[in-house]
Amino acid sequence: MRKVMLIEDDPTMLSLIRTLLEIEGFQVTPLNGDLKIERILDALRKEKPDLILVDVHLRHTNGIDLLRAVRQDSELKSMTVLMSSGMELGVQCREAGADDFILKPFMPDELVHKIRYTTREEQ
Repeated sequence: MRKVMLIEDDPTMLSLIRTLLEIEGFQVTPLNGDLKIERILDALRKEKPDLILVDVHLRHTNGIDLLRAVRQDSELKSMTVLMSSGMELGVQCREAGADDFILKPFMPDELVHKIRYTTREEQ
């Protein structure tokens, strides 16, 4: 079972994505995106997810800044990171080190496929 950490500051979106992924058989750890980068990095070190799904626009943190911090951390840099946003920021996210990007709003099947593909489950 793949372990996914969701980093999202919208409680409704967090709940919906968590429910969808759990139905699809993923182990999900939700993390409120209101936290500062260091607290998020600590949670990632503790949980060791197979994939991190990060919203680019978090209340107190920019998801791209978080991504860069993950890539600079020797313990976390190899984690798979899927970024999401309501704006087309795929190029910027990939340039900053994201493994992939998904544009909101997305269909549930599209998200599940993207996670499975990104974590190499479907290859």
